[in-house]
Amino acid sequence: MAGTHYYVIALTAGIILTFVFLILRVKKGGFFGLFSKTVASVAFIVTAITAANEKRAILEFSLFMILGFMFGMLGDIWLDLKWIYVEEKDYFLYAGFISFLVGHIFFVSAIVHNSPWTVQSVIIAVAGAVAIATIAVLLEKPMKLEYGKFKPIVFLYSTTLSLTLTSSAVTAFITGFETAWVVMTIGAALFLFSDLVLSGMYFAKEQNKNTPVNVVINHTLYYAAQFILASAIHFVK
Repeated sequence: MAGTHYYVIALTAGIILTFVFLILRVKKGGFFGLFSKTVASVAFIVTAITAANEKRAILEFSLFMILGFMFGMLGDIWLDLKWIYVEEKDYFLYAGFISFLVGHIFFVSAIVHNSPWTVQSVIIAVAGAVAIATIAVLLEKPMKLEYGKFKPIVFLYSTTLSLTLTSSAVTAFITGFETAWVVMTIGAALFLFSDLVLSGMYFAKEQNKNTPVNVVINHTLYYAAQFILASAIHFVK
């Protein structure tokens, strides 16, 4: 019972810290934005750890998830440094992509190690992920984006992110929609939506979409996704 209390406290504190970050990111930016973002990202890791403390019998799932969150925090730092050290923004963008890609590999590993998967479910999840990533790349021109030299990493990252979504959704289906997998699916979907907003902010070729409104929408979706994914540990059986 005490473990549940710690999880609720960590989750509540994380939500509050996220609101503080959003205010500082829009009003101040720079170091204040980076520092508050890092603190908010640490909060979803702490939320995951407190949830994992309740689920010691399912240690493997929790460890994979926590590793995924740690790489997510690294990705957060790299991407914010992109706005501070503009002359090296490409390097930080690559570093951010790679960190989040590795993070999603850990998320998928957590799912695979705890899913009653079959060959058919794996094929469906992988095919769905590749299809979503392919659509994301094909929509480059219709959405007036310009991926340029980042197109390969955009495709690879989109595939791993989408695999977190499709493998969660397939597992939810074959388990009769157990709460943990429904929560994972919702979190992964919000992650995907946040990156759709982010792609416009980073790659729009005709206008600057890095506006305060888009910053708030992107980060609200992103932190909601991370805290919901962390909460999946609380519900997993």
